[in-house]
Amino acid sequence: MDALTKEILGVYIGSRVEMGAKGFWDSLPGVYRQCAVYYTDFWVAYKKVLPRQRHKSVGKDTGKTSEIERCKNSLMYRISRYCCKKESFLI
Repeated sequence: MDALTKEILGVYIGSRVEMGAKGFWDSLPGVYRQCAVYYTDFWVAYKKVLPRQRHKSVGKDTGKTSEIERCKNSLMYRISRYCCKKESFLI
């Protein structure tokens, strides 16, 4: 997520394995891969995929990841409502 515009720049939907981090990296536009600074949680796969010079692992207390976490949680909540409706309709 761009810190100024709040635009989501890349996304990977899948399991949290090293392949997922690589999929996320591949989804980013080229200009962001070259010059952006990445703030992430302490997931080990990020250290293997993201460039060391521009990658910063931060804790929740910094607030650097709160915007994207809020966005992800809202999306997951909305998706789960549709899944529950579908499952309850089929029963």
